[in-house]
Amino acid sequence: MSTPIRHDWTHAEVSALFELPFNDLLFKAQSVHREFFDPNQVQVSTLLSIKTGACPEDCKYCPQSNRYDTGLEQEQLMEVEKVLAEARAAKATGASRFCMGAAWRSPKKKDMPYVTAMVKGVKELGLETCMTLGMLSEEQAEELAEAGLDYYNHNLDTSPEYYGEIITTRTYQHRLDTLSNVRKAGLKVCSGGIVGMGESVRDRAGLLIQLANLPEHPESVPINMLVRVEGTPLADEVDLDPFDFIRTIAVARILMPTSHVRLSAGREEMNEQMHALAYFAGANSIFYGEKLLTTPNPEANKDLQLFDRLGITPEERDEQYCEDEQEAALQAKVEQAQNDRFFYDATA
Repeated sequence: MSTPIRHDWTHAEVSALFELPFNDLLFKAQSVHREFFDPNQVQVSTLLSIKTGACPEDCKYCPQSNRYDTGLEQEQLMEVEKVLAEARAAKATGASRFCMGAAWRSPKKKDMPYVTAMVKGVKELGLETCMTLGMLSEEQAEELAEAGLDYYNHNLDTSPEYYGEIITTRTYQHRLDTLSNVRKAGLKVCSGGIVGMGESVRDRAGLLIQLANLPEHPESVPINMLVRVEGTPLADEVDLDPFDFIRTIAVARILMPTSHVRLSAGREEMNEQMHALAYFAGANSIFYGEKLLTTPNPEANKDLQLFDRLGITPEERDEQYCEDEQEAALQAKVEQAQNDRFFYDATA
């Protein structure tokens, strides 16, 4: 019998999943995974920080906040051509999706021509595009959609109940509103959270319930493990039990059967055996490369070596363009020729 796609999960049901014996939970998650995906394929994305630091938010986990002294050097918005050079390199090493992140509360009007030019240029290379720029208005979401953006990332981070312990400069509803604006614009949603921030198992269940009970499940669900950065309020948080992380992956897979569940931040702390367990539990997407925004990520060749040992292959993207995509690619070329300066101080 086919697993139903549900949007009405209760705390009691999800808590019961977390309480299953480990082997039973992984068997259930792997069974669901095989219904909807090739169990031996993993979607590979590369994430580039296009503007680093000087963020006014107070997220307790984040080294990019200007409220914490983490030694991070602030960087201006990258030139469009430099971003495209990184995208070409990512494609050459096996990425099918190129994600661009900027440390903003939300993009300003003056920022939009630059980020839309990046989207158009990356699309022209035949890669899927994803951006994370903070909160978006309906108009900004529509502008990104018109540029050809495929995915927008905006994490919920944790449960509504625990959220105030981590962030005070924007509300949970702000995050939900951005996801709604992204959906209205016809963009795909990438939204997940972070575990290991001192939250309870009930909070992990609450995060996944929020995601699974959205009107549409996010197409990508990043599950991040806290990276403890010196200078942030969570620098001394205790280690998360690896099995608790794997349980979160497995429950995410069961609740959102058709979503790509992504291993994101924290992979540097995971050994090969933990990676393999995560793939078995239903993770089928990774961020790939040496750096994930401002924290370390396993070297690309190590991922490929493990893929080879496990019999996993990178998921390929169909690169057949529709006429609209071809037109957008041509327009991107024209716009790039007309603009000889793309670099400016985004913190001004």
